[in-house]
Amino acid sequence: MTNLLIENIKLLVQVEHTPALKWRRGNEMAELNTIENAYLLIEDEKIAAFGSMADLPDPVIKKIGRKKINASGKMVFPSFVDSHTHLVYPASREVEYIDKIKGLSYEEIAKRGGGILNSAKKMATLSEEELLQEALKRLDDVIEYGTGAVEIKSGYGLTPETELKMLRVIKKLKELSPLTIKATFLGAHSIPMEFRGKQEKYVDQVINEMLPQVAEEGLADYIDVFCDTGFFTVEDTERILKAGLKYGLRGKIHANELDYSGGVQVGVKYNALSVDHLEFTGDDEVNALLNSETMPTILPGAAFFLGMRYAPVRKMIDAGLPVAMATDFNPGSSPSGNMQLILSMASILYRMLPEEAINATTINTAYAMGVERELGTIAVGKKANVFITKEIPTLAYMPYYYGVNKVDTVILNGKIIA
Repeated sequence: MTNLLIENIKLLVQVEHTPALKWRRGNEMAELNTIENAYLLIEDEKIAAFGSMADLPDPVIKKIGRKKINASGKMVFPSFVDSHTHLVYPASREVEYIDKIKGLSYEEIAKRGGGILNSAKKMATLSEEELLQEALKRLDDVIEYGTGAVEIKSGYGLTPETELKMLRVIKKLKELSPLTIKATFLGAHSIPMEFRGKQEKYVDQVINEMLPQVAEEGLADYIDVFCDTGFFTVEDTERILKAGLKYGLRGKIHANELDYSGGVQVGVKYNALSVDHLEFTGDDEVNALLNSETMPTILPGAAFFLGMRYAPVRKMIDAGLPVAMATDFNPGSSPSGNMQLILSMASILYRMLPEEAINATTINTAYAMGVERELGTIAVGKKANVFITKEIPTLAYMPYYYGVNKVDTVILNGKIIA
């Protein structure tokens, strides 16, 4: 049984005394509950108690055999939740990185068979074990930077065999990794070359061949579609979302990265858990999202790496929307799973206050991954996924001092991992 007391915490961040928070939206995103000079008690993989050191009960102090950590000068945060990754992939794509430097666009690379299709070719040549071992290394990396939960998508297979292979690897990662992991079936990530000009046939294959097998083996928690210019249409997306719902798979949509695609509206129409990217977001998209149950999720790493326009986050927050931020960790457009970097980008590129950025990478991403009841805040009964920082002067130092790992100790499921 895990029995751990963290004491003398300089600042305990994102506390929730009554665990009922679904997300923070609009002006609420600037709110962040903290406790100075605090303690955190973990028992049996869960958060058991927390509060001011002045209120630490004597039985907790005197408990014999309890492991203690002195966090003097340090802060404790709930672990980051990364609600959008593609971290099961066969190989890096730095050759295309050079193409981007030379001026080729994301769409131009995709049209000539690069990008996602490049990864799909290599995916077919690797075994499940090879993919598993490489993905485990990547998970170790993200853990060190404070991530406690990740959503992982398929989508580099694009055939029934290879899509299932990817999802089986993700299933094994769930068993082997201390991270909380959700799997998303993204058979509609790109259109294979042999289906160009007849993509409705490929949509048929996703719905009639891939999806039933995915459901039969219980390989996915969600279903996703890349609804954007040059990829899948609103009509394609509707067909796939409807089919997914029949199998109990809620949508998570790639939308409006390349243009105003209608992806946001179709995502809201089918109650998608999140719509992600959103570089092209105007009044119609904002109005569609207002009063919906769909989380707008921004992927700063992709926009930064590709040199794209940035989503209008301030407009979205000012309109009253919640906003989540995730890495989009993948080999082609965002080769990093560092959520501390995303936290910094939120403030540097999108003009988010540190409090807004922390909400966007914890409770709001937890909602976007469907785990807000167990992760995203420090609350009694929630899973004890937290990290202890190194000695840092202020809360704002977290996004301010970018490029350096500020995590000292990682605790997942109540156990010290790193």
